[in-house]
Order: sequence, then structure tokens, then C-alpha cells
Amino acid sequence: MHEAKMAMSRSLALAFFFVCSASISSSLASTDSFLQCLSASIPSQLLYTQSSPSYTSVLDATIRNPKFLTNTTKPVWIITPTNASHVQAAVVCGRRNNVRLRIRSGGHDYEGLSYRSERPEVFAVLDLVNIRAVRVDAQSGTAWVDSGATLGEMYYAIGKAGNQIAFPAGLCPTVGVGGHFSGGGFGMLLRKYGLAADNVVDAVLVDAKGRLLDKNSMGSDVFWAIRGGAGESFGVVLSWKVKLVAVPPMVTVFSVPVTVSQGAVDVLTRWQAVAPALPDDLFIRVIVQGRTANFQSLYLGTCDALLPVMRSRFPELGMNRSHCKEMTWIQSVPYIYLGSSATVEDILNRTIAMDTSNKATSDYVRQAITKDVWTTIFGWLARPNAGLMILDPYGGKISSVPEAATPYPHRGGVLYNIQYMNFWRAGGAGDAQRSWIRDFYAFMAPYVSKNPREAYANYRDLDLGENVVGAGGMSSYDAGKVWGEKYFKGNYQRLAMAKGQIDPDDYFRNEQSIPPFASGK
Repeated sequence: MHEAKMAMSRSLALAFFFVCSASISSSLASTDSFLQCLSASIPSQLLYTQSSPSYTSVLDATIRNPKFLTNTTKPVWIITPTNASHVQAAVVCGRRNNVRLRIRSGGHDYEGLSYRSERPEVFAVLDLVNIRAVRVDAQSGTAWVDSGATLGEMYYAIGKAGNQIAFPAGLCPTVGVGGHFSGGGFGMLLRKYGLAADNVVDAVLVDAKGRLLDKNSMGSDVFWAIRGGAGESFGVVLSWKVKLVAVPPMVTVFSVPVTVSQGAVDVLTRWQAVAPALPDDLFIRVIVQGRTANFQSLYLGTCDALLPVMRSRFPELGMNRSHCKEMTWIQSVPYIYLGSSATVEDILNRTIAMDTSNKATSDYVRQAITKDVWTTIFGWLARPNAGLMILDPYGGKISSVPEAATPYPHRGGVLYNIQYMNFWRAGGAGDAQRSWIRDFYAFMAPYVSKNPREAYANYRDLDLGENVVGAGGMSSYDAGKVWGEKYFKGNYQRLAMAKGQIDPDDYFRNEQSIPPFASGK
């Protein structure tokens, strides 16, 4: 088996040699040596070449967008480490043999950059699926969460440890912790407790030299950078220590759909002023699709306590007791995202339906959109092949954190975040749906943030720009500003400086990784 793998490794290396640029190509000997190097430290059953019978199933297992199953540059190797020493070996072997690594935790990267390349390249995927423990210490109110764990697995472990502890992160239970925390990470608790990254207190990182570092040994700039600044740019974050947060024994959720004929334009216009100013315990987001705005809420308290707040602060919504559903916080996780019939155990399911491909992008709104524009927006949403909008209100904790405290800069003054998303049948081209997203995004330009037009790194969009690799084999700092300042605003330069400290040779690189400061000027 070892000889067969080596033979395939040689043939793949030869094939790629002729299509890759000089800066990324690997000679027959170096790719041969890469697998030999890995095999000395990592068991063979954790290594997959393109000739391995399980290669396709392992690669596809956490591809979350069917459009990336075909017509894309795939890894020559997949490595599925089970411990830190395997990760260290992969990095050392990769550096020694000029093979870059892409790191996958849950596979939800919107552009698939954790497992594919936009251009021909010889690379390996480091799949953290086997590094996924969650260790909760309810007494200290902390947990260590491995990057390969899903949000669902993390939430489940926290829920088992107590019904009055939680963690503020995203809604989708199959999202991997590693990528989510690295980009910031927010969900229904953002107004009460801020981002996931705001609540990270330590981490374990393997850097480009193969060293195993914690918060103190990686240094304050790098620890700052990995908490919202695209962690895959700085190394492989294996595990995160997080601070758990308090929730009451009972929370309340509601969902109130309002159609255009029922006054959705007026209610949405009012929502913009109300939602960011509500008590921090109350979060009301909106999914706008077709002719309907669906107002979804999580309240940290009982229905009896919620009703007078809604009557006094947002009577326009018409929310009443019949809309209330009381449950524990952990029960709210599947209820909100998976539906009323879902159980807490369902958030452990790592598989998702693969019947639709999608495209997404994002905006931030700092000045309320006027009623007449909302009327026009509903016209866009009623067009053939239209997508949807998800509006997440800010205010509270997320807005009280200074812009420079973490790489995530979208803080004070933001009313809400917009995610635009469109879908099409798996296997289809999606041209009309992609065009709708592009055209609608262009239409929205006058009504959203400017200079820069802000975007959320976890809603990655390569249409915002890609890295330019110079003759010296380094990503250009100046070219990266095009997309980097949209995601990180003024924090982009500090991120690039941190990159220069921990990975000055730009080993951990993808189409939107942070360039080392001044590398391509």
C-alpha cells in the first residue's frame, strides 16, 4: 500500500509540475519526499493521496457547497491528524518540501478555501475532523474547544454541563469551531455577549516553524490576530479556551412573519430604530425573502417578562403571547435553526443536505434605510431567481467593544449586518442567481457603509478581491487592502504586522489570507 501511494504521489507531482507556476510548483523529488516525511511521523491510515480508495469520500465529507465538488483544484493529499504532533509534522514536512497546507475544520468556508484552490497549485488539506474534543469546566465557567468540533458539538457539551451556561456563537450547528472563531463568529447572543472571538481567553497554535504555542508564547499581537482576523493566516489553531456565559433557566423564542400586504415595509423601517436599542437580553433578527419579513427572536427571560417590553418598544410587530415558546437555552439552538420538531441531539448531526449550491456576500448598515427604498428592495426580492436577506441587529455588547480591541471592527455605529444569499439546484450553473446577487449588491451601495464598504470575513466573498502573489512568492500587502480593509478596516495593517511576526515567509496562504506587512509593496 505504501508503494502504491508513493507511485501515485510521483505521478501526481509530475502532472502538477507542468501547470503550476515556479513559485508554487514542487519537483518530483520534493513531493515524493513530502509523503515520505509525513509517513515517518503520521500513521498511514491518516494520510490520503488521490489514489486512495477513500480520498473522495474524505474530501467531500465536509464540502458544504455542491458547486465546489467539481471544476476546482483539489488537494494532492489529505491529512487527518489526531493530535498536535501530527499537525506539527505536517507543517514541518510541508515547509521542507514546498507544499502548502490548507486547514479545514467544518468546511463551511463560503468560498471553499479550506479545501480547494482557485488556481493550479500543489497543496495538502489538513482536515481537523479528528481533533474535536470539547472539555467543559462548569465550575470555572470555561471550556477548551478543539477546532475540529462543530458548533453543535460544542453547544451540546455545554448544555450537558448545566442549563444556565451557554456560549455566544453562530446558529448553524455544522459550522466548524476553528473557522468560525477565527473570523469573529456571531449569533443570537451577540447583543448580550458579543462575538465568539470576544470570549476567547487562550488558544493553542502550531506556527509555520512547527512550534506549539499558547497565548503567552505566541505573543499578544498574534493572539489578538487569531481572534477574528482570519486565523488560518497565522498557523493552525488546534484548540480554544473560551469563557462561558450565563443564561437564565428559561428563555423565550418567537417568530412573527409579516407580509408586504400586512405592512412589512413599515415594520422593517421601524425595526431599524428599535432592534439596536432594545435591552441587551432581547435579540430580534429578520429574514427577508419574497414578499415576507420573518422576525425571529431570542429573549433571555420568560414570556411574561418579554410581553410588556414588546408592547412598549415594538408594538408595530403585533407580537403577542401566542407567539411565545419557552424552553431552555440549549433547546433553543435546534428550535431556531432546525425547526420546531428538532431535538437537542439533532445538533450533533454533521451531515447537511447537498441539494442546493449557494453564493453569499455581506454589508453593514450605519444609517437607517428609508421606507421608499424598502419598497424597492421588496421588488428586488420578488424577481425571478431572487435570493434572500438576513438582518442581524447590533447595539449592546457587540457595539460597546472598541474597533481595535479585536480584528473585527464592525462595532459602534453599526445598526445591523446584512447577509445576502442565493441558491440554485446542485449541478446547475447558477448564472441567474449569481447575477441577482451581484446586481442587488450594486443597488444597495448608496444605503450601506462606505469608505470602506464593510464586509464580514466569515461571509467570505472573492468578488471583493483576491491576493496578488509577487515575483518573490509573497502576497502583496497593498493589493490585499482591496478586500482586507473591507473586512478589517484599520485593523488590516496590524494584522499584516502580526503575520510578519509569526509567518514572515507567507507559508499559510490562500486567496484571501493576510499578507505579511510590506511584503509586496
